[in-house]
Amino acid sequence: MNMKNLFNWLFCLIFVFQLFEIQAQFAPHLGVPGNIAVPADSPSLIAWATGCDVQRGWQQIDDSSYGRAEQGETIDALGQADGLMVLSLGDGGTATLTFSEPIQNKVGYDFAVFENGFMDFFLELAFVEVSSDGIHFVRFPASSFTPFLEQIGPFDYLEPIHLNNLAGKYPRLHGTPFDLEQLKDSAFVNVNAITHVKIVDVVGSIQPNLATYDKDGKIVNDPWPTPFPSSGFDLDAVGVLNGLQLHLGGKQNKDFSIYPNPFQNQLFVNGANEKMNFIISDLSGRIIKTGTLDEYQSIFTGDLVTGIYLLKFSYNHQNVVLKCSKI
Repeated sequence: MNMKNLFNWLFCLIFVFQLFEIQAQFAPHLGVPGNIAVPADSPSLIAWATGCDVQRGWQQIDDSSYGRAEQGETIDALGQADGLMVLSLGDGGTATLTFSEPIQNKVGYDFAVFENGFMDFFLELAFVEVSSDGIHFVRFPASSFTPFLEQIGPFDYLEPIHLNNLAGKYPRLHGTPFDLEQLKDSAFVNVNAITHVKIVDVVGSIQPNLATYDKDGKIVNDPWPTPFPSSGFDLDAVGVLNGLQLHLGGKQNKDFSIYPNPFQNQLFVNGANEKMNFIISDLSGRIIKTGTLDEYQSIFTGDLVTGIYLLKFSYNHQNVVLKCSKI
C-alpha cells in the first residue's frame, strides 16, 4: 500500500469513528440536564417486582474454574431498590422478574431497571427483554457506541452518553427506564400486558467468540473480566412506572378523587379526612411541586406547563398515586 492509499484509508477510518461519535449522543450521565435516570424514591414508581427466577452465569465465561456468580439471592431483586442487597448474574446470566399486575404501555417510560454501580461512569450493563406470556421474549433494541478496539478493564469507566436501551446506564438508586412503545409492533408480545421482564448480562468481552452484540451487530464493551462472586450485572430491582396499580402501599380508597382531570389552574382533592402531603412530579420522576393541604382544599396549578403529571398523596398512613394532565 503506497502512502497516498494509506492516507486515504486512515482518513476514511477517522471519518467513520467521528460519524459514530456524532450518532452516539444518547441521554447523558446523572446530574447533567437531559439524563433520564429514575430515582428509587420517585413518586412515579407505582410497584416493584414480586417474583424472580435466576440462571447464574460464570464468574469468567472462558474459565469455569472460578465457578458461577454467587453474590445475593433472588429476594434481593424484589421490592424497592435499596442500593445495597443485589443479585449478581455473572457473565451472560439472566434474571426473569414477575409482577403482581401487568406492566402497560402508556405515555412515557413504563418501567425502570436498577443496578448498584457506585460511580457515574463505572457501569455494568445488561440487555432487557419483556414477555406477555413468560415464553416469548422480545429484546429492547440496544445500542453501544463504546469503542471496542481495546478491552474495558474490570475497574475502567464507560460513558453513559454512548449507551441506549441498556440497563445499568446509571449508578445505584437510579434506574434506567424503558419505553414499551418501542416494541408495540412486535408480533410476539402484548405491550399492554407485560408479565415478565428478563435481564440478560452483557458479557463485556471484546473477543468475538465471547462477546455480546447490540442491535447493529457491534460488540458491547463493558468491564471484563470480573472473576468475583459479584461478577456481571448486579440487579437491585425493577420498578413499574405504568401499570394497573393506582397506589403504593395500604388499601386503595375508592372515595379518594381529584377533579377536574384534565385540569387547568386549579386541582381539587376530595376524600382525605386529615391533613396530607402531596408531591407532583413529571413522568421521568422529576419533582415539580410539593405541599400540604387539608380536606377539600385545592392545589394551585397555574404555574404548571401543559402535560401529564403524577400526584402522590400521603395521608392516614398510606400513599396514593394518581395520574392527571393539564390542558
